[in-house]
Amino acid sequence: MSLEQSRSRVVASIWQSIAQSGVDLTAVPQEQQQKLVATIADNVLVTMDALLDEIPQAEAEPEEDELGEKILWRGRPFLSLVETYTLTNERIKIVRGLVSRDVENFELIRVQDIDLKQNVGERMLGIGDIAIRGQDASRPVITLRNIAKPEEVYETLRRAWLEARKRHGLQFREYM
Repeated sequence: MSLEQSRSRVVASIWQSIAQSGVDLTAVPQEQQQKLVATIADNVLVTMDALLDEIPQAEAEPEEDELGEKILWRGRPFLSLVETYTLTNERIKIVRGLVSRDVENFELIRVQDIDLKQNVGERMLGIGDIAIRGQDASRPVITLRNIAKPEEVYETLRRAWLEARKRHGLQFREYM
C-alpha cells in the first residue's frame, strides 16, 4: 500500500471516530477541522513508524555482513515490516518478505545515476525515494522507497558509490 493510501485510510478512520464520538464540531470552521484531522493523521503515521522501529530484531546489527562487507546504512520503507534495505561498501541489498524471502543485490560499481525524489507530503514526514539506475540487466532501476532522512541516505550512497568505483579502478566518462 502506498503512503498516500495509508494516509487516506488514517484520515477516514479519524473522521469516522469523530462521528462515532458524538463530539459537536459545528462551531469549528470546516477548514480548521480538515487541518486538525490532517495533522492528527500525519502524527499517527509518524508514531506508528516509530513503534515499528522499536520491534526487537532477532539479532544485534553487526558492523559487517556475512561476506565481510562494511555496513554503511540499514533502513526500511516508512510503515513497512516486509522490506529492508542494506547499503554496504560494495552493494545495495533489498530483502522483501516476512515468511518467504526475496533477496536482490545491486552492485555499487554498476550504478550509473542516483536521484532523490520527495513530494510535499513526504517532505513533511521526513521521508523520500531514492531511484538508482545502473547496468543490471535484470532490473536497471531500483527504488529505495519512503525512507527516513533521504538526504542523508542519498549522500551516504553517493559517497559509497564513488569509493567503490575508485576501489575497482573505474572512471567516469562523458561523451558530448
